[in-house]
Amino acid sequence: MANCRIQVRVQPGARRNEVVGFQDDALRVRVTAPPDRGRANRVMIELLAEGLGIANRDVTLLRGAAFREKLVEIEGLTLGDVRRRLETLGQDSPDHL
Repeated sequence: MANCRIQVRVQPGARRNEVVGFQDDALRVRVTAPPDRGRANRVMIELLAEGLGIANRDVTLLRGAAFREKLVEIEGLTLGDVRRRLETLGQDSPDHL
């Protein structure tokens, strides 16, 4: 089973939760949760899992828990799969991409 690692740039305290898309090799994500006690990280994981159609347990924060720049591992998908699913998500639901 394929896994991929992606750089994620998170903006906590945003007006809405959304996956903005890839920019400069990093996936930009906005979350409404504050960066307090890991809340923004939990929302980011939930948002990515929902958008990719996978379980929360298949999204792992590897590095950057206390920073905006994070390294995330996606279990069961290649980088191509992640990009395709997020592009499709953006076409179906402008609130998420």
